[in-house]
Amino acid sequence: MEQLLGAHTSISGGVSNAVDLAEKLNFTAMQIFTKNNNRWFAKPLDEKEIGTYISKLNSSHIKIVVAHDSYLINLCSKDLDMLNKSRESFIDELHRCELLGIPHLNFHPGAHLGQGEEDGIKLIAESLNIAHLKTPGYNVTSMLETTAGQGSAIGYKFEHLRKIIDLVDDKKRMSVCIDTAHIFAAGYDIKNTTAYRKVINDFDSIIGLDKLKCMHMNDSKKPLGSKVDRHEHIGKGFIGLEGFTNIMNDKKLNPVPKVLETPKGKDQLEDLENIKTLKSLIRNSKLKSS
Repeated sequence: MEQLLGAHTSISGGVSNAVDLAEKLNFTAMQIFTKNNNRWFAKPLDEKEIGTYISKLNSSHIKIVVAHDSYLINLCSKDLDMLNKSRESFIDELHRCELLGIPHLNFHPGAHLGQGEEDGIKLIAESLNIAHLKTPGYNVTSMLETTAGQGSAIGYKFEHLRKIIDLVDDKKRMSVCIDTAHIFAAGYDIKNTTAYRKVINDFDSIIGLDKLKCMHMNDSKKPLGSKVDRHEHIGKGFIGLEGFTNIMNDKKLNPVPKVLETPKGKDQLEDLENIKTLKSLIRNSKLKSS
C-alpha cells in the first residue's frame, strides 16, 4: 500500500493554487489554510474559486486534503469575548472546509491560561458541541492535534484528547492528528523502537487508531520531554531517522496520511527532500507496532 505523503502547502493567490503547487511537487496528501491564518475571519469563499479548486483536485494525484485552522483560535479561553470570537471563527472554518469538501479541520485543542486543565477540557468540548450544533449535517470532522505541552496548552497527553472526545456529543464528528515533534517534546519516546511500540499501543488503547486521520511529520529541535514546540527537518532533530523509520515501517500507520510542517521556502523544495528521506526509510519487512 502506497503511503500518502505531502506537506502544508501555500494558498497564496487562492486555494486552487495550492493544488497546482502540490501537484507540481508530486504530493499525494496536502494540508492548507482555507484563509489567512493570522486573521479571525475572511471574506466568503468565491463560488468560482471553490469550483476551480474542486475541479483541479479531482484531476490531480492528491488523495487527501486536510485544513488547519487559524492560530488565533482558543476554544478554552477564559476571556468570554475571546472565547466567543474563537467559537465563531471555528464555525466559519468548518463551513469553509465543508464548501471545499475537506474532510478534516485540524486544530490545537486550546490553552487554559491558568484556569486548569480539567476546566479547559470541559470548555473545549462545550465549544465543539456548540460548533457541531451550528453545522448540522456537515461531513467535516474536528481534528484534535496532539501538542507539546508548551505553556498552558492542553493536548500533550493522549488522555486529554480522550476526555474531550468523551464530552463531545457527536463523536462521529471527531478525529485526531498526531504531530511527531509535539508528542516527542511532550515526553512520548518514538525514537527507541521498543518505546515507540508502547506509544502507538497506548494511543490505540486510550483514543483508538480508528480516530487517527492524519500525522504531522516533523522532527524536533528540542529533546524528549522538553515541552518546547520547535519543528526541524526530517532526521536533523532529536527524533532522528530512527524515529521516522519506526513510523514509516508501521503497518498500522500505513493508511494514515502524513504531511510535513517543516521549514520551507516559497517553492517548497525542502519538502521534496524531506519526503525523499521519508521514502528512503521504508523497508520491505514492515515493522509491527504490536
